Amino acid sequence: MVSSRAVRERRAPQAPRAWQRMLSGKRLDLLDPSPLDIEIEDIAHGLARVARWNGQTKGPHAFSVAQHSLVVEWLVRHIAPESGPADLLGALLHDAPEYVIGDMISPFKAALGIDYRKFEDRLEAAIRLRYGLTPAPSAAQKRLIKTADRASAWFEATQLAGFDPEEAVRLFGRPPRGVDPEMRPLSPTSAQTAFLDRFNSLLAALDRLAKTETGR
Repeated sequence: MVSSRAVRERRAPQAPRAWQRMLSGKRLDLLDPSPLDIEIEDIAHGLARVARWNGQTKGPHAFSVAQHSLVVEWLVRHIAPESGPADLLGALLHDAPEYVIGDMISPFKAALGIDYRKFEDRLEAAIRLRYGLTPAPSAAQKRLIKTADRASAWFEATQLAGFDPEEAVRLFGRPPRGVDPEMRPLSPTSAQTAFLDRFNSLLAALDRLAKTETGR
């Protein structure tokens, strides 16, 4: 005879799935992400297929988060030439959580509130730890990345998303003088390759710096 408790347990709804299987084979827990389950190939693949501006941009391809990340890292180099490889890698990975959560426009992020931010921060911390960075950027690094991020948004808005320049200034501020990043949208494959190439270059530079500092 089956007990009433067993019947209740059989009928009890299962907890909703909170993980995602990646193409690398890793299973990423979205609520408690582990650095061990993060692979740069998954990040590059995902970001190259996530469209900025919800896809409302000019050109035969969407302007991807992978390409946006490359532009932001390029801008950081030009705004702050003294930036080291760790700062530049942090800039390249500043939107890396979007490889699983997508790119939500800022007004929608604000509407979702703090819980979304906490989720994004946990995933960002796991990604940064996976590649030898601190769990979060310093306040100065965060300000620098934000400046570059807003500058990239201005160029994207005016060159790709149909914004008037002064309207873009009101929303994102005026970009720094003397910078003119490439805004031609790349195919997903090209954006993915470019992102991986830059990541590997920065990781190698970070490794060389670590060996120099330890005298190896």
